[in-house]
Amino acid sequence: MANNYVFMTDSDSDLPFSFAEERNIPVVKMPYTLDDVEYLDDNGKTGQEKILFKRMREGSVPITSLLPTAAYLEYFEPILKENDLLFVAFSSNMSNTIQNVFEAREELLKKYPERKFKVVDTLSISAPMTLLLKKSHDLYLTGASMEEVENWIMDNRLKSHAWLTVEDLVYLKRGGRITSTSAFFGSMLDIKPILTLGKSGKIEPEGKVQGRKKALRTLVERTVENIENPEDQEIIILHGDCLDQAEMLKNMLVFQLPEANNITIQMIGPVIGSHCGPGTLAICFMGKERPI
Repeated sequence: MANNYVFMTDSDSDLPFSFAEERNIPVVKMPYTLDDVEYLDDNGKTGQEKILFKRMREGSVPITSLLPTAAYLEYFEPILKENDLLFVAFSSNMSNTIQNVFEAREELLKKYPERKFKVVDTLSISAPMTLLLKKSHDLYLTGASMEEVENWIMDNRLKSHAWLTVEDLVYLKRGGRITSTSAFFGSMLDIKPILTLGKSGKIEPEGKVQGRKKALRTLVERTVENIENPEDQEIIILHGDCLDQAEMLKNMLVFQLPEANNITIQMIGPVIGSHCGPGTLAICFMGKERPI
């Protein structure tokens, strides 16, 4: 059934480019700067992620920035000339970028008052957002109205989970998540944080453990505690250029959840990777409402 509106998202979803291309989903490409050169995240199409993590290990410090209102206007206007628009955005509590989305929306609705333009805040980012996008786009393809798709996302956005840990605390320090003192002593003691995507749409600290193996076991434990219907859903393991450890994490998860039969592994995108760093590992899935 044909829709009279366009379903659109942004690259901070880490939605694989192949999925977006196959389904003709327009994607706003978010910017980041690496070694004084600005790039646009293309969700794995050109392998930017591998380069980013390599350079971070060599000492480069990438910078992410807001996409200006003018850029959103360039993305949105060609669509609104012909169709209504549903824009599925990454968490408003991760960045002020969404204010520029709303500014562009307001300007364009003045120019095209006959159009409908909705913005949905997923309170998610990266693979948890990918899971919401895939499910809601399935609904879109059945001919569901804009309101029906919006309502499904709003009803399910706090059921999309990410449980993660980082390899090096320095990246959390740079992002202001922890103090320099905490990073120093945590690194000396091999302390690994357990982080999760919270109800507010921010990455929140949930705990800390000593050692990488204990951190991975904890990620699996939190997944088992919070997942629902593992046999009927995709589970995504994200990694910051540490595929061997991602495979190990997958094996640990399969041992605890043998009914899970659709576990995929993908690399974290460069925008999100700029903040969490190489060696990050995460398990992402749909489940109970986020606990914190």
